[in-house]
Order: sequence, then C-alpha cells, then structure tokens
Amino acid sequence: MRRGAVTAALLLLMTGCATGPSLETRGEVTGSPGDSRHLVVGSAGFTESDLLAQMYALLLNQAGYTTSLITVANRELYEPALESGQIDVVPEYAATFADWLNAKVNGPDAPTVGSPDLDATMKALRRLATPRGLTVLAPGRAVDQNAFAVSASYAAKHHLKTLSDLGASGLKVRLAAGDECVRRPYCAPGLRKVYGIDITAVDPKGVGTTQAKQAVQSGQDQMVLTTTTDATLAEFDLVLLADDRHLQNADYVVPVVNRSRAGGPGPAEALGRLNEVLTTADLAAMNQQVDSWRRLPQDVARTYLEDKGLLK
Repeated sequence: MRRGAVTAALLLLMTGCATGPSLETRGEVTGSPGDSRHLVVGSAGFTESDLLAQMYALLLNQAGYTTSLITVANRELYEPALESGQIDVVPEYAATFADWLNAKVNGPDAPTVGSPDLDATMKALRRLATPRGLTVLAPGRAVDQNAFAVSASYAAKHHLKTLSDLGASGLKVRLAAGDECVRRPYCAPGLRKVYGIDITAVDPKGVGTTQAKQAVQSGQDQMVLTTTTDATLAEFDLVLLADDRHLQNADYVVPVVNRSRAGGPGPAEALGRLNEVLTTADLAAMNQQVDSWRRLPQDVARTYLEDKGLLK
C-alpha cells in the first residue's frame, strides 16, 4: 500500500523558519520527555500524510513552536530518524505502525499485534514504541483502513450495504486488489472466513488504483480493495460496503513523537486539538481537494483548521 512506498530522495519543505536541520545534525534520544521549541514534522509522502503533517505544523506553530516539514516516503528511513531525534513528529496509523515495529523487534514472521480492537492495538504499539524513545499520542476519530467497494448499481440490484450482505447473497466475486491480497488475512482469506464471500479470483490491479476501480465500474470485477478515505469513489460510481464484523485492523491516525524532543505536554496538547474534530470523512474530503481538485496540501490544511476554529 501507499504507506510503504519507497523513494531515494528526501524533500525538505520549510514552515515557520528560514532553514531546517539535516538528518545528520540532530541529537540522540534521551529517556526524559523534552520540549524543544523547534520541531521537525515528518510526512510519508502521500497526500493524506502530507495533509496531516501540514496540520500538525500549523497547530504547533500556533502553540509557539517553529517547525520544519520533511518528506521521507520510506518507513525504513523515517522511523530510525524519529528515534534519533532527526525527525520529531510524524502522523502514523496505529495497527500498521504496531505491526511494523513488532516485525522490526521480533522478526518478519512474528505474529501480528495490530487488531480491530483499538485499545489492544494502542497498548501493543506503546509497549513497542516506548523502549525506542518514542511516545504515541492519543488517537482521534479518523481512521484510514482497508475497505471494499462495489458499483452503486450492483449494490442496489443485490440489496448490499455491508460485507455480511454480500456473503449472504452467495454471489461469486472477482476482487480487484494487490497481488498480496491472495494471502493477506484482511483480504481474500478474511473475506472468505469472516464473511463467507465467494471470492473466485483476485485481479492484481493494485489497491484503489484507477485501473482497479475501472474494472469494477465496467463489471469486469465485482469488488475493489481500497481505503476508507478514498476520495474518488463517486467518480467511478462506487460505494463502500460496511465492514460490519470488523475484519480490518484499527488503523486510527496517531501522532508519534520523539520523547526527548517532543514528549512534553505542549506538543500533545497542540496536536490533541485536532482529535476533537478530525473525522474519516474529513480526511476523505481533504484528499479529494488535493487529488481531484489539485489544491495544495498546505492550503487545504489551513482552510480546514480555520473552518474548525483551530487557527486564529
């Protein structure tokens, strides 16, 4: 998925100061919570991460911090930089990050620790993050989970609102998704086991790609794997089916900070204000403004925060 995208370049974008630190000049992690007045906010380089990073920076600026924004679209690079204090704050996804840290600590074959249970996922995530000098702040309401969509006409014809409805229908379903869907427990195996859906084949067109959505729109495939914040479903006349038995893990948006530089109450309070208002639907709408309307992430982020009364 896009959160695992790899890039060889680091794009440094500045907010609130004239120059920013390089990834070689920042201090090492210490055990005590810190409150540096200049913070580097990281983005993973896809639209939603850019939007969240911009909102984090704006909220921190208003709270009296100066910030720099840096894009490192490879978790294998930005997570160690977060540990070492070269990056201070990143937007993450609870279950995905918990499983990533678990694999890093216990090996790639370790049992997953992320689950549909948010409390259990957060407990596991914090247990893994704390020894690495990281503090995981409170999650809000916004969640970016895997999701499954069908055409609106298909849903209407067969009276489908949930994945349980699809399983009960007995319909044969060809699923447009990434090729890993064949073996991933949240995808084809989970749809069969949890919902009883008759997945006849996985069409390897990618996760939420234009080609995958077009295949469902045309009737070549019956369902597509996408995400809950996909902003383009309506363009293809697609609708999500509710994950009513909670197959998907709790990928709620969570800020993760370097404890020695941003682990004090100031950043937590500033970023916590976003939790009070930000919803999954809000993220989808902002993604649409950037991806479909070609607005700049910084402009969309500022307008959203102003509209919600979070920026003066």
